[in-house]
Amino acid sequence: MADLRNVVLTHGQWPAIFRARTEADVLVALGFATSTIARMAETARRHGTTIETELLHGGEVQEESYYRRIADYFGLPFLDAIDPAHLVDMDSIDTQLVCPLQVRLTYPNRMPQIAMVPRAEKLSEFAQLLARLPDLTRSLVMTTPSALRRAVWEAGSARRVRRAATALFDLQPDHSARIVATGRQGLVFGTTITAALFGCMMRPDILLPLVHAVVSCAYLASLSLRFVALFDQKFRKRSPKSAEAPSGPLPVYTVMVAIYREAGMVSQLVSSLERLEWPRSRLDIKLVCEEDDTETLAALAALDLPAHIEIVHVPPYHPRTKPKALAYALPAARGEFLAIFDAEDRPHPHQLMEAYERFRASGPELACLQAPLIIANVDESYVSTLFAVEYAALFRGLLPMLARYRMPLPLGGTSNHFRTAVLRKVGGWDPFNVTEDADLGLRLYRLGYRSETLRCQTLEDAPVSLPVWTGQRIRWFKGWLQTWLVLTRNPILTAREMGMKASIVFHLMIGGMLLSALLHPLILLFMTNAGLTLISTPLSQIPGTVLGLMLLDATNLFGSYATFLGLGVGSMIGLEKLKVGHRWLAVPLHWMMTSYAAWRALNELRTNPFFWKKTPHRPSRKT
Repeated sequence: MADLRNVVLTHGQWPAIFRARTEADVLVALGFATSTIARMAETARRHGTTIETELLHGGEVQEESYYRRIADYFGLPFLDAIDPAHLVDMDSIDTQLVCPLQVRLTYPNRMPQIAMVPRAEKLSEFAQLLARLPDLTRSLVMTTPSALRRAVWEAGSARRVRRAATALFDLQPDHSARIVATGRQGLVFGTTITAALFGCMMRPDILLPLVHAVVSCAYLASLSLRFVALFDQKFRKRSPKSAEAPSGPLPVYTVMVAIYREAGMVSQLVSSLERLEWPRSRLDIKLVCEEDDTETLAALAALDLPAHIEIVHVPPYHPRTKPKALAYALPAARGEFLAIFDAEDRPHPHQLMEAYERFRASGPELACLQAPLIIANVDESYVSTLFAVEYAALFRGLLPMLARYRMPLPLGGTSNHFRTAVLRKVGGWDPFNVTEDADLGLRLYRLGYRSETLRCQTLEDAPVSLPVWTGQRIRWFKGWLQTWLVLTRNPILTAREMGMKASIVFHLMIGGMLLSALLHPLILLFMTNAGLTLISTPLSQIPGTVLGLMLLDATNLFGSYATFLGLGVGSMIGLEKLKVGHRWLAVPLHWMMTSYAAWRALNELRTNPFFWKKTPHRPSRKT
């Protein structure tokens, strides 16, 4: 590596830059060894980048040392930090977050200056310009890309965070959960419930059996999608999709991770992200952290982060949610593709490459790819075991089936891979929806895009205690309720946008999940009553309609447990099944706790709809 600190350059050496015909010549003139430049040039050719980019991302030279030496070479002032008070904030300045080149610095008592980030490939032209116009040196300063981005982030933070919180509601209010329920929805729900209660009080002999039948049939319908997925799992031959390995330079890939109160997780997170198979010069990782989360920011500052990892500070602004933080960082994404991970994630190193291969082999209508989430701490507690079974059913059973039949996918909250342009076009994440993933997957489908699933997994650790599980599940159910309410504001329009079949799948998937959780205690009550009736009354004296309802209730109850276990355990590999062991016996308790969380979520939607319950994490104990 060239030690630029020991190179003393003066204006007299400018002819070396004048004579430079290529970027390599310029860098040799700056003091780099010819062998180093040749090696970096070959890497740049493979990656489709510049030699300068490979030098900075490959550890050949530190960013500040590199740009300071260029400033010394031209006799220009160097700023290692820019005071954001000297920037005039406007929408156009946001382009500097993507490609930092230059900004205008204004001062109260002297002429403005241009703070520029020089590029090696342009330095020969720049030298010739200064030779012709030497007075320019009085209005120029040089800085680093990082210093320029930090100043731009801070100068426009108030404008950007306000836009992140309000843009979807302002531009596409029909897709925003900021209004929890419309007046029409409130009228319909209120009228239906009032009429049912009034009818049951006036004619209980007629209405109570009718309500029983309606509830049981609705519950059975909510299980139907899982029955279909279970059948598909058992009888469909797996034919994994393959795509040709990419040849030629790879595009820039952005990876965003929203982290909050995760000081203990940042070391594991950075290590996991560093294992991703992608050229570092084409990787744009953004760790999005709340500005007042001082502990996490201090933990990040203590790490020696590489050049492709940037920390984005999100100013405090309501709502304090993960999607608001992601929406704040989205305008700065440099990648053609964008992946979302969580702080506790350990993504498969090949996941980005597989996603790119799939995007490249598919048409532009494929907007998102969901990687399967697999629980690593299966055997740590009853809670984590049943969580793992549930995740296996969803990410390795239900979602792949929906993708094969081109149905809408309610995405998981992490390991989503997007075409960045499409993500921006549809409005990004809804800051007011606390399960922004499911909402975004359905919105993509409504607007004519598709989502599919990947094979390369992401490992996570599930909650191991019931209080943590309950808090997380309440937030999930609240977000699914928000999503269902958004899509049922105008059910006819939604059905027209999605198509009738996909609209039915949506109601079975989201509405059915909510309904089955809320009504499960009632199904248990029906079964208890049926058992007491069978004990006290001879079978021949029980009316046929009553026996039919008993059979329906039994199908609902045991079908809930059978599909949960069959789809979940059936999607697991042998070692996971062994780790489940006898803990599957706790499935009835799991369903009751799920119902408890759903009812809590229904109340919280009324009292505190946008509250984001933080799920605490700890470093993984698994390899």
